Amino acid sequence: MKKPLGLYVHIPFCARKCAYCDFASFAGREGDMAAYVNCLIAEMEKRALPNRQISTLYIGGGTPSLLPPELMARVLSALRRHFDFTQDAECSCECNPGTVTEEFLRVLKNGGVNRLSFGAQARQEHLLRLLGRIHTWAQVEEGVRLARACGFENLNLDLMLGLPAQTVQNVRDTLSAALSLSPTHLSCYGLIVEEGTKMQAMVESGQWPLPDEDTEREMYELCRETLAQHGFAQYEISNFALPGYACRHNADCWRREEYLGLGSAACGFLGNIRYQNPPALSDYLAHCPAQETVLSPEDAQFESVMLGLRMTEGVSEEAFLRMHGVSLQSVYGEKLKKPLAQGLVEWKDGFLRLTRRGMDVQNSVLVELL
Repeated sequence: MKKPLGLYVHIPFCARKCAYCDFASFAGREGDMAAYVNCLIAEMEKRALPNRQISTLYIGGGTPSLLPPELMARVLSALRRHFDFTQDAECSCECNPGTVTEEFLRVLKNGGVNRLSFGAQARQEHLLRLLGRIHTWAQVEEGVRLARACGFENLNLDLMLGLPAQTVQNVRDTLSAALSLSPTHLSCYGLIVEEGTKMQAMVESGQWPLPDEDTEREMYELCRETLAQHGFAQYEISNFALPGYACRHNADCWRREEYLGLGSAACGFLGNIRYQNPPALSDYLAHCPAQETVLSPEDAQFESVMLGLRMTEGVSEEAFLRMHGVSLQSVYGEKLKKPLAQGLVEWKDGFLRLTRRGMDVQNSVLVELL
């Protein structure tokens, strides 16, 4: 039986760069799309592993839905040609409201995609403008309507918390609007002000003041409580799903399962090697090689804890022992004494996990383990 493997495909094109975005994404480069797809297909040929089977696919960006339908059809056809997919493979694609069309969605459906993720972000138009988003909430509703009409049932909506000028009532209204669209999954991300972005410049200049820490925590707790009331289980710090709809691709990454990355800036993980393709679009188009990092046993062990503690289930003692050949307790037992005493982590049913309070201060727990 072939060992399962994840697959990530990066589509780096955007209609406009958002104020908070530091991803490898490029506006105004539509002329490079056909050449980029050719490079993607060449990389598929290079990275194909006949002895592995793809159990999850995630097409992210950038804005994958900006790619012309005929080019996305080429990508999906080539993926099926070069990789062996399991019969129940979860195949996700990010779509941005305002760019997604019925023709594009039908190409996805025909190409085996069975899960969509819409970058909705906020209900309020003034917040969408501040973020630099090109869509309206009406276009979120239209995108979901088109997706349902094309036969998609597994739908995620991305929402953002802690935005400049955002209030708790704004979050309450956004949650209500999002839930009215009957998604199966919601991602509620706290804003991270990344270096070199427009958001950083505006926040540091004082023009876009951020909510204080207590207000942001109130927003997060509102998400937890509201979504729990509607049947959504929290399975990761920022992610909530109806039963059976947790994102398998992301969960496998947090459990440190292996995956391939295709495209500009895409990362992959095989054995004890992590690699990243060139972030610059011109370098990827020129077939520049990926940068590889060989992980030490200590690095690999810390990765398992750092990633696993994002999950509400935590880090499996059994899986840690199987993956690293040493017990979690033997590696981190001494360093865990303080966060255990503080009530930030706990052992439960063979898992080390963050408590509810620990989730609010995850970084401080990781510092202790370092």
